[in-house]
Amino acid sequence: MKEKIQQLVDTLNKANVEYYMNDNPFLSDNEYDSLLNELIKLEQENPDLILPDSPTQKVATQVISEFKKVTHDTPMFSLSNVFNEVEVRDFTNKISKEFPNCEYVCELKMDGLAVSLNYEKGIFKRAATRGDGIIGEDITHNVKMIKTLPLKLKEPIDLEVRGEIFMSKKSFNECNKKREEEGLPLFQNPRNAAAGSIRQLDSKIAKERDLDIYLYHIPNTPLATHYETMQYIKKLGLPINPNLALATSTSGILDYIANWTEKRASLPYEIDGIVIKVNNIGMQRELGSTAKYPRWATAYKFPAEEVITKLTDIIFTVGRTGQITPNAVLEPIKVAGSTVKRATLHNLEFIKAKDLKIGDYVYLHKAGDVIPEVVGPVINRRCGQEKALEMIKECPICHTPLVKSASEIDYFCPNEACPARNVESLIHFVSRNAMNIEGLGESIMEDFYNMKIIQSFPDIYHLKNKKQELIELEGFGIKSVENLLISIENSKHNSLERLLFALGIPGIGEKNARILAKKYEDIDDLKNASEEELQNIPDIGGILAKNICQFFDNPANRIVISQLQSLGVNTEYLGPKVIENEMFSNKKFVLTGTLSFIKRDELKKIIEKYNGIVSGSVSAKTDVVIVGQDAGSKYDKAVSLNIEIWDEEKIKDILTDLNEI
Repeated sequence: MKEKIQQLVDTLNKANVEYYMNDNPFLSDNEYDSLLNELIKLEQENPDLILPDSPTQKVATQVISEFKKVTHDTPMFSLSNVFNEVEVRDFTNKISKEFPNCEYVCELKMDGLAVSLNYEKGIFKRAATRGDGIIGEDITHNVKMIKTLPLKLKEPIDLEVRGEIFMSKKSFNECNKKREEEGLPLFQNPRNAAAGSIRQLDSKIAKERDLDIYLYHIPNTPLATHYETMQYIKKLGLPINPNLALATSTSGILDYIANWTEKRASLPYEIDGIVIKVNNIGMQRELGSTAKYPRWATAYKFPAEEVITKLTDIIFTVGRTGQITPNAVLEPIKVAGSTVKRATLHNLEFIKAKDLKIGDYVYLHKAGDVIPEVVGPVINRRCGQEKALEMIKECPICHTPLVKSASEIDYFCPNEACPARNVESLIHFVSRNAMNIEGLGESIMEDFYNMKIIQSFPDIYHLKNKKQELIELEGFGIKSVENLLISIENSKHNSLERLLFALGIPGIGEKNARILAKKYEDIDDLKNASEEELQNIPDIGGILAKNICQFFDNPANRIVISQLQSLGVNTEYLGPKVIENEMFSNKKFVLTGTLSFIKRDELKKIIEKYNGIVSGSVSAKTDVVIVGQDAGSKYDKAVSLNIEIWDEEKIKDILTDLNEI
């Protein structure tokens, strides 16, 4: 019986691969259904013999109660963007300074949803969304429903692999046709449809929408090049996009871009650009990454679709710092897959430079296919009734007289108690990269603020006492309120760096919040730090040190922090503990070349453990450059700047003394 089940599983899985991936069916539909029904019957009679890669595991759908959080084994970076030939050349020129004969891989940039998959001994175990790059959501139950994804690899290995879930144009049209027949709102574009499908609690919905996937990255690949890695992914039985290509020069990259710009419309799926990656894995590791992006890859984004619509008005909004921003009110129009009604106009200088007037017909596109941007007026459609913008003199919310910035470009509301500033601060506090509280989006937060439900950060944590009141609100139900309260409760356990970013200290972004959290480990120690002490921390400096001190010297801010602490919000650093060491502490390091006894990522973690900072580029602020074999131009620059250099023998001796190797 066991052999018969194995035979059926192998035959059906092979049929799936040939049908969905190779467009080469060798079983008729009737034959396939007959074999599948035979397998289902045998498994029902012998449930202990069900194999993990059985195609029946894609038949049985699952309903979950909530999406669980998942910490990625390796952080999931997003990509920087380039938009034209000049920027492509800038990208390759920077790399050629380090590696003159660099080879690249060009890939189609799928317009879908990034996902990380884990296989254990060749068996599919877990799938997770990107989330904030560190923590995503478990979507295993939905990803199992993707027909082209094997539940068993051709090798019994442990593997973490990244890719993109998408919906084909055909599936998108069929999905919208069905929704139209059922009187449901139509999806704007395939990407939104795919993202919405993959975040369903019921995997039956994801299965019905016929999602697809391509894999494109193995973190920490043991192979020498990205191209070899892609062929290995394919060898394992995983689907890859077949249209990747090697390029030995910038001209080769630009030829690839031109080719697929022309062919884009003929593809059976949506793409929004071309991904350009350094092929050599050693070079990738040498180039490293910034806090957000790898330096060895970028995404060329196709020129945005441009449409014409009417600028009916210009209104002003107030940001969390008090900055006044003019915004275009537009006649609603669909562009790049979604309907646009508003677009930021940045500041008065932007409006003057574009020569925009209220009543103009304007060209509109989405910068990077994402952000609506007014390109300029359609001059030949002016009728003489258009009006020039008159800058407001007072805050549109609290009516406090506006002040100009030092640059004389931006206007600010100086009233720290301005309701609009408060709302924007609250929205920032709960955002994904800050406290990451789901269920309190911009419109809901504005409503809660106007209804006096939330007026300050601590009020968010008092919502648990207003559960019944929330349930009775229009648009809310028991489940949505319970999920919101769970998310609020979970946010109490964030590490200190998230809270520091959430508080909105002027100039303190995610990277500097992490530096401060690691340095002081507790918010009470940070708020008592002197300006002189702070400005000596690498990457902080005088301006940020002053901002930090002014923030914590404000009695109102100290009261808020005290209230958050009393409500159970964590104010301590929960990451790897930092150990002070004179060889590393408060020094900025750059790594170049290959070390024979330790991987670069492992060395970076050790340096950061001892309160050192690892940077990707050499500058006058660099304290030490650690040099291995085949060091690049970073070594030459370190010599020219007279920066201290540690060779392999020295760093090995230091780590040995610290019992790190």
